[in-house]
Amino acid sequence: MSVRELVVLGTASQVPTRHRNHNGYLLRWDGEGILFDPGEGTQRQMLRAGVAAHDLNRICVTHFHGDHSLGLAGVIQRINLDKVPHEITAHYPRSGQRFFDRLRYATAYRETVEITQAPVASEGPLARTGGYTLEARKLSHPVESYGYRLVEPDGRRMLPDRLAAHGIKGPDVGRIQREGSLGGVTLEDVSETRRGQRFAFVMDTRLCDGVYALAEGCDLLVIESTFLDEDEELAVEHGHLTAAQAARVARDGGVRHLVLTHFSQRYTDPDEFERQARAAGYDGELTVAHDLLRVPVPKRR
Repeated sequence: MSVRELVVLGTASQVPTRHRNHNGYLLRWDGEGILFDPGEGTQRQMLRAGVAAHDLNRICVTHFHGDHSLGLAGVIQRINLDKVPHEITAHYPRSGQRFFDRLRYATAYRETVEITQAPVASEGPLARTGGYTLEARKLSHPVESYGYRLVEPDGRRMLPDRLAAHGIKGPDVGRIQREGSLGGVTLEDVSETRRGQRFAFVMDTRLCDGVYALAEGCDLLVIESTFLDEDEELAVEHGHLTAAQAARVARDGGVRHLVLTHFSQRYTDPDEFERQARAAGYDGELTVAHDLLRVPVPKRR
């Protein structure tokens, strides 16, 4: 049975707190695992969440600030220690190649696993598999930063009433799906488009075109909301979003489930992020993330 869920490993911005680890997010997408922004302590958080190195297929780093990347050294060494049997691909801004190299070889260890380096130099598709296309969009932050978006190809949903009307049943249902037609009946005659699911990961950024492009039509949007409304000037100055800004992006993009994360340590009431997001007009499903939370990708429309 396929599993599509977000495993939240850490939710703090800049520094960890007593209750929040540095960033870290694992997207389980059917048989693959994509690890986003492994900050310091991610390896331990993986253990606490029941996530193994063998679960990883890709690592996606938005930018090279420490709270989003210092955990790379430990994660990469654990991948090699556990001798993960499959290739792992790492995506990160090309401008930060020197930081990736330093983290990958921060200490001595025995390399046993091939990690394919696939740095991001421009917007657009990064990888295509049978189950999704991974895309990148540039964000607005003091250092180069990219957000990531995963798009499942559209499929077809079979319609039982139309199949019955054409007398198609049993093995013939599979045959028309494979071949596209059967006895003069086309696949379009007995099915409808099933929209592929979409996921986006948006970290440190001001409002910009890339944020809106990443969020558009998402079933699940994970987005930073470092500040509350009263500190919007600080957000703009340091290249971040407020909870209300993130909520308006989700509202305007038709996001089904909004996950707010990356909270400044200055705030002690996490419920205020939800209150301000709701006040900004977002009425979809909303989660204020905490460490070790699991968030399922919404069921298909």
